[in-house]
Amino acid sequence: VNKASERYPTIKISREQINEASAAVNLARTAFLPRVDATAQVNRATTNNVFGLLFPNTVIPPISGPQIDGDQSRNVFGAAIGMLVTWEPFDFGRRQADVDAAAAGKARAESSIARAKLDAGAAAADAYLSVVAAQQTVAAAQASLERYRQFETIIQALVKAELRPGADLARMQAERIVAETNIIRAEQAVAQAKALLEQYTGEPSSAIDSAPFVRSAEPIKAGAAAHPYLREQQFSIDEVIARMKAIDKSWYPRFSAQAAAFGRGTGARVNGPFAGGGRGLYSDHGNWAVGFSATFPILDYKALRARKEIELQKQHKEEARRELIERELAGRAAQARAQLDGAKRIAEIAPKQIAALQTALDQT
Repeated sequence: VNKASERYPTIKISREQINEASAAVNLARTAFLPRVDATAQVNRATTNNVFGLLFPNTVIPPISGPQIDGDQSRNVFGAAIGMLVTWEPFDFGRRQADVDAAAAGKARAESSIARAKLDAGAAAADAYLSVVAAQQTVAAAQASLERYRQFETIIQALVKAELRPGADLARMQAERIVAETNIIRAEQAVAQAKALLEQYTGEPSSAIDSAPFVRSAEPIKAGAAAHPYLREQQFSIDEVIARMKAIDKSWYPRFSAQAAAFGRGTGARVNGPFAGGGRGLYSDHGNWAVGFSATFPILDYKALRARKEIELQKQHKEEARRELIERELAGRAAQARAQLDGAKRIAEIAPKQIAALQTALDQT
């Protein structure tokens, strides 16, 4: 169980999911840092500027300055360099809500590794006990074969002495063949169970001692609330709730403190001839600016409300899934208790059966 809980690939997958969720938390925390954008460019272009409005677009480059009449083919160098720093001093808890949502995802991922370990460990334990049970079946089948062989020897002698009909010998030989077939099937079950055990432990199965398991034992008592499946499902619900809180914070206005420093250079002149040579390849006019801006997504309310409704439906779905898991776990526990109770009752009458068979053997 320990080997399967540490080596099975699903455990590694769960660990990588935790690492992924941790990276998502770190990414959400970077939103508290200021944003710094820098740019620099050099160009050679004409300077035919016109007055009038132009909607923002990504096709037509903007030209600053007044209209300059003259030869429309004239062109000059231009340069620009600058930096803009933007920082949100307060956000009404929006960024922290994003961090909490990412942290909820990490908690769910961490709970999944407990579930994966339970699955791998339980499968390994089941495979191990399947080997034990199959070995006991092989032992019983071998004993049955030995019994039929002895019967066959006795009946063969009686048939030769003409004290029993030949049909009895044929029938006993058929029973012996069935016993041999049962041994083959039991040995096949042992090989299959060992192969499954090797799959979960990642190493060849060594000699398996069945003695510690061929006895009565009390099951471990455990509360249903501590089951890894339920804990993982509860974390899934918590993650959905955290995302809804983040959505609620998204409609608040955003306030940004901004500072910029930039310089520009151009070979174009409003009055007089254009400068020639390399004029405009470097910035010769510097500026700086500081300010405070606020943006409010007025029309995002409907979209955010729809997103929250989606998350709410996800919450209801996860809660229904949790109820389903609770019922399935309760049903499995009841079945296991019934199976254990039946096994105990059979074990209690087994000594009586052995005593009766021993008496019949002695009498025979």
